[in-house]
Amino acid sequence: MNTPLEVLLIEDNPHDAELAIRALTELNLADHLIHLIDGQEALDFLFGTGAYEGRDVNQLPKVILLDLKLPKVNGIEVLRELRANERMKCIPVVILTSSREERDISEAYHLGANSYVVKPMNFQSYLDVIGNMGSYWLKINLYPNV
Repeated sequence: MNTPLEVLLIEDNPHDAELAIRALTELNLADHLIHLIDGQEALDFLFGTGAYEGRDVNQLPKVILLDLKLPKVNGIEVLRELRANERMKCIPVVILTSSREERDISEAYHLGANSYVVKPMNFQSYLDVIGNMGSYWLKINLYPNV
């Protein structure tokens, strides 16, 4: 992969994934986006294991958009694994979920989430939220050389 990975979207709901991808694409915020559909696939991708064995694990995303309610391995466990890894603990992780549960919000921040966003219900709101979030994380925020 020659193009730097900008966004890793970890989302199992096809409709929500399509909205996020459309918003990022329409706003020209992610030239290179990878969409994964479950927590185990995300961990395999990030750590270069399973189906992604041999992938250049030095190609880290600028930001991860992570749903909490994922099959196989949930988003909290994915976040826990990322924050336990020295190389990956600096990757910004934005929780993008439908959960407004205080327990989920607290646990996500306790484990090192950088932001917690509840998914909007309509496309225009989704576009606005993804646009603001994407502009911040992909254009304004500075990243360390890891």
